[in-house]
Amino acid sequence: MIKLITNSTALGDDFNSDLYELATINQAVAYCGDQEVLGVDTETEGFDFTCKKMIMFQIGDENNQYVIDTRHISIEPLRQILESKKIIKIFHNAKFDYKFIKKWANIECDNVYDTFLVERVLSCGRHIGYGLKDLCKRYLNVELNKETRNQFIGLQGQAYRDDQIQYGAKDVEYLCKLRNLQLPKIDEFKLNKVVELENRAVLAFSDIEYNGIDIDREAWEVIARASEQEALTMRDKLDEFVVNNHQLSEFVPSHIQGDLFTPKEDLRKVGIKWTSPTQVLKVFKKLVPDLEDVNGKKMYKYRHKYEIIDLYVKYKEKMKLATSYGKDFFKFVSSDGKIHTQFNQILDTGRVASKKPNMQQIPADNKFRNCFLAPGGWCFVSSDYSSQELNVIAFGSKDPVWINALEQGQDLHSVCADLVYGQEWIDTAEENCSYMKNKSKCKCPKHGKLRTNVKTINFGLAYGMGPHKLADTLNITIKEAEILIQKYFAAFPAIGGFLDKLGSFGKKFGYIKTFPPFNRRRWFPTWYPRIYKDKSQAFELGSIERASKNTPIQGASADMTKLALIYIRQAIKKNNYPVKIVMTVHDQIDTICKIEFAEQWVDIMTRHMEDAALKVVTNGLLKADTNISKSWEK
Repeated sequence: MIKLITNSTALGDDFNSDLYELATINQAVAYCGDQEVLGVDTETEGFDFTCKKMIMFQIGDENNQYVIDTRHISIEPLRQILESKKIIKIFHNAKFDYKFIKKWANIECDNVYDTFLVERVLSCGRHIGYGLKDLCKRYLNVELNKETRNQFIGLQGQAYRDDQIQYGAKDVEYLCKLRNLQLPKIDEFKLNKVVELENRAVLAFSDIEYNGIDIDREAWEVIARASEQEALTMRDKLDEFVVNNHQLSEFVPSHIQGDLFTPKEDLRKVGIKWTSPTQVLKVFKKLVPDLEDVNGKKMYKYRHKYEIIDLYVKYKEKMKLATSYGKDFFKFVSSDGKIHTQFNQILDTGRVASKKPNMQQIPADNKFRNCFLAPGGWCFVSSDYSSQELNVIAFGSKDPVWINALEQGQDLHSVCADLVYGQEWIDTAEENCSYMKNKSKCKCPKHGKLRTNVKTINFGLAYGMGPHKLADTLNITIKEAEILIQKYFAAFPAIGGFLDKLGSFGKKFGYIKTFPPFNRRRWFPTWYPRIYKDKSQAFELGSIERASKNTPIQGASADMTKLALIYIRQAIKKNNYPVKIVMTVHDQIDTICKIEFAEQWVDIMTRHMEDAALKVVTNGLLKADTNISKSWEK
């Protein structure tokens, strides 16, 4: 039964007692307080919680749904229920509703179950629809009309229409039904632990989105202008190359061909739009006839042969920086002057992504990061895992060299380079080489180059790096990259065996799992039983194999970071610490803290980070580094 809670002034003339009846907020509290599981939803004026209000709040179960007109009725009496650790609150995309409830009712929800996240866990990798409309169709065979949701925008003081009241109530009813149908699947695939992890972690991600992070707009503008100018300078260099190369003369108007005194500004008369892949491909085909794609792997082997191709790749990097982090970045500043990024909590690997803006791709160069400041009286306390994914690889492979290096505090990349390069490493050691004395990172120039080569492979293991990418990264030929990879796995057969085992599992069963205790699954939708033996399906098998190798590494790393977020949030809430979580980027968690509490918080935060790591990498070798700073540093 639908029960509307409002006041008399908000009732329309067309009140229909056949569709719903009137109730009070106290009646809602009495009923909901007796339930073990409740569906919860909100309707809002818009999507920006900092300035758009919550205008409807819905709560209830399959039998009774309470629709509350929050323009006139406070949901404060429901606080104890919403903050209860015993009563389960079902949401769909809990982060959205959480932020509006916290902003406009000053209530923080606890013990939530997010049907959106659970479906992502159940169907990870399958790329099916995860919206409420999709789930209702898939599980309940119900077609939702989401147009009604858009009609709440601009409603202001007008009375709810009957269809709006029903729409709000039905969402609650459907949430309860969806959970009941998801639970058997969770049990079937033994995903209880990872479902619990994601449902608890969503509260931490909600807090991050809610808290936001302050930005120094003036400093950012200075950096943005400099980045834009660098991109324009590189564009001019590309133009110059075209003008001075006879093979590309058709792209230069005749009136400036060969004119040594042409002003620099006139060089743009070549008319090539370097941001257009189609136009760029026409230019490069004059040099490399078999080139098919300016964004593909074929660019790698020509980059170091043709100056213009190398220049173009660098130009693209600068342009991405200028466009992504130029003045347009300010469109993401909310009405409160802060950046409130939005997290995609579960990618195929279990990792996290952010958008609007993508804070995880802010350049590591601190000139950008230093624009994000702690408010007066506060400071940043940031903690990141030391070589998180390398520790996961060492734990999974049980490679004796890696384990020993981590146990002894040796420089892992140098140890690996020593074994990969052998005599060359010995011969290039300089006098007083610290690596030769105690296996620490040394300052030998040639050791540095060899170490970088192997370091690139070490970190690339978690991303399925192949010879093309390695060649591009190290500025070597593809053949050289292939030889280096062969030497690497010859030196570390345990790692090769570990990765091969993961790859074979995915190809054979059509899914891959992360490590205990969470055991999240990634399904491969292109897989079918006979593909494993069908050589004609080489492309699909190759893709599955690569994903099977890197998903457990990235997924296990993501699991422990999410668990650390849970521990840190719990500590803040339980002890009322003067601390807020404001960001997370893969293996790093960033908080702001009252300056006088910072030193104490460093110890607390480090402990929780390492406690979380112990749940996944049980050998105790993975440590966290925690630092205090005024700005957001890498």
